[in-house]
Amino acid sequence: MTLLAGLLMAGGLFESAPKPIHFDVTATFTPALRNASGEVAIQFVAKDPDVKVNEVPAPRLKLLAGPATVPAPVRPAPPATGGPAGVGPGRYLDLTLPVTFPVTLAPGTPRGSHDAKGAVTWFYCSKREGWCRKGTAEVAFPITVP
Repeated sequence: MTLLAGLLMAGGLFESAPKPIHFDVTATFTPALRNASGEVAIQFVAKDPDVKVNEVPAPRLKLLAGPATVPAPVRPAPPATGGPAGVGPGRYLDLTLPVTFPVTLAPGTPRGSHDAKGAVTWFYCSKREGWCRKGTAEVAFPITVP
């Protein structure tokens, strides 16, 4: 019986082990200027210089709380290359630049500071180690309505 209990405990230790974190992800809100919409900028900082964020599928932002909404993404046109999809080297985002998402504020949002929360989903790869994974991160940021 103690052998079975030991195996169950050891299995639980491996399940609760933290998954490797390859990126620090932060978000900032920029309010709308004149006729433009506001935007949320997501910044990825790689903890391993070998991991790269894929361009396709593009990172996604889902806002979970706060006065802003992200419009539904427009389906991009297929690449204009003659070869089949998925063949050849991958294309990766330039992580020195943030990924931006247009957002709109709910009508009647009062002036002042509001807390917003969201979830970012992206796909990334390591050529050196030969794998690709899905990444997710929760982000929180203030929204200031002038």
